[in-house]
Amino acid sequence: MNNLTKLKINKPAHEVFEAFVDPAKIGNFWFSSSSERWEAGKTITLRYDEYNAEGTVKITGLETNKKIVMDDWEGHTTTITLKKEDPSTTIIEVNEEGFDENDVDRLLDNKEGWVYTLTCLKAYVEFGISTLRASLVK
Repeated sequence: MNNLTKLKINKPAHEVFEAFVDPAKIGNFWFSSSSERWEAGKTITLRYDEYNAEGTVKITGLETNKKIVMDDWEGHTTTITLKKEDPSTTIIEVNEEGFDENDVDRLLDNKEGWVYTLTCLKAYVEFGISTLRASLVK
């Protein structure tokens, strides 16, 4: 089973891509920090300071401004695809695969997480708002 999340962002694909791969930017919308710039073949440590937690992802594929493929600590493969709608608009698509068919609760929890992450990304790259990250209360 997989979960697919899409969102339209009114910024060029380059700006959206850099928000993920640049360690100085990712803390403005998703994790607190990233150990280094994302490149194919690298294992990246991602940290959530608010929860005193961290995990690693292996970047298994990367096409500049177009696609990021990573394997995470849960055994899932996530593909982030950036599709240029026009020069100033990007459709971001996140497809997370590897869910057990009996773990619907986990699938829904991760879906909620991607919707929230992409919403924070949109606020950050479109409007410079970096205070939404880690504000979701469960």
